[in-house]
Amino acid sequence: MLVVDGANVVGSVPDGWWRDRRGAAERLRDALVDVAADGLPGLPGPLTVVLVVEGAARGVEPVPGVRVVSAPGSGDDRIVELVAEESASGAGASSDASPGPGLGSETGPGSGSAPGRRLLVVTADRELRERVAALGAELLGPRTVRHAPGRTERPR
Repeated sequence: MLVVDGANVVGSVPDGWWRDRRGAAERLRDALVDVAADGLPGLPGPLTVVLVVEGAARGVEPVPGVRVVSAPGSGDDRIVELVAEESASGAGASSDASPGPGLGSETGPGSGSAPGRRLLVVTADRELRERVAALGAELLGPRTVRHAPGRTERPR
């Protein structure tokens, strides 16, 4: 399972995202569809992709292949909750059709996790990285999904 810190990834490139936070989150969500289908270098697809959004980006709708979780408060706290729930169930990257604990109540398509699968978090936030690493998550930086195969940056 690949959990993406939407605010951090969007904010990693100064492309005017602050003028339209929701639109920026929607563009990231759309780009993650290819990541879900094709995977990442060293992590073949299909992947379960969960995009966590917060603030003005709350309410971004899911699309096939990308589950969207709108954090009621801090996106970082919601990511930690998701990782803790998935870690407790022995979860990670998968294309299984059954939702994992804590994810079944979220909106949108996507799939759950199975025991023994990898759990990765995409963020550059140092504190969040420490928190999820302590729970067993692997860490990836924003460039991993910003420059994934098939992903092209659109200049703003």
